[in-house]
Amino acid sequence: MSGVGPLVRMANDIAAFFHSEPDHATAVAGVAAHIRRYWEPRMRRQIHAHLAAGGAGLGALAREGVARLAQDDPAARA
Repeated sequence: MSGVGPLVRMANDIAAFFHSEPDHATAVAGVAAHIRRYWEPRMRRQIHAHLAAGGAGLGALAREGVARLAQDDPAARA
């Protein structure tokens, strides 16, 4: 997790912010939208590749948000 560690921490921090959202689907969408909006494509590709390789260190909500991002964001899959 060495090079991707900071991205994992940031994704988990974003997920922690959305954790208080009562609607789970809205929370997942919020995580994905935040990453899409504020992370550059290279960062999105790295976190998606990390998830595809098992996603070590990603919390459940962060994991779901990154997976949702990959569905919606071609840059995350490139």
